[in-house]
Amino acid sequence: MKIVSAEFVKSAYSREHWVNDGRPEIAFLGRSNVGKSSLINSLLLRKGLARTSNTPGRTQSINYFLINESYYFVDLPGYGYARVSKSMRSDWGKMAEQYLSESGELRLCVQLVDARHAPTSLDKQLHEWLVFQDKPYIIAATKADKLSSNQLRKSLSQFDDELPGAKVIAYSSETGKGRDALWAEILGAVERKS
Repeated sequence: MKIVSAEFVKSAYSREHWVNDGRPEIAFLGRSNVGKSSLINSLLLRKGLARTSNTPGRTQSINYFLINESYYFVDLPGYGYARVSKSMRSDWGKMAEQYLSESGELRLCVQLVDARHAPTSLDKQLHEWLVFQDKPYIIAATKADKLSSNQLRKSLSQFDDELPGAKVIAYSSETGKGRDALWAEILGAVERKS
């Protein structure tokens, strides 16, 4: 995939600030500290476009990135980080759910799950919600480079059991493993009419 341009457009803290120009949107969602910013940067071959942090739970807004002036990557707030207040966690969840329910241009949800661990209860809840709401989605099993081939095979098998029906792509932001496969899914979704 050739990236001609990739730029941060805006952060939205409420519905009235969403981008609404008719371009397709690809949403990235997952637990705090699962590597969303790193995955976005590695997909785009850009360092620091999506800001990474050593402090999980930093993303508190919906962040829009315009790719090739054709479609958006939409980085949703991470979920499940324990060191923020319950009300703050609740606000983030409501913001993400509202976006996922109401965005008219959403073409694909990329749910990130850490390949090194079994899916958490929150990972499973999100997966069930996406299935129930009939949202197009794919799972990116991040940090795949941290596992041996045998460990990764076992982890992906566990994902098949615990996230039934999901297409899972093993992904590494460090090595680029899974990059082409994930781009194929993204471009297929962008080209599909909603």
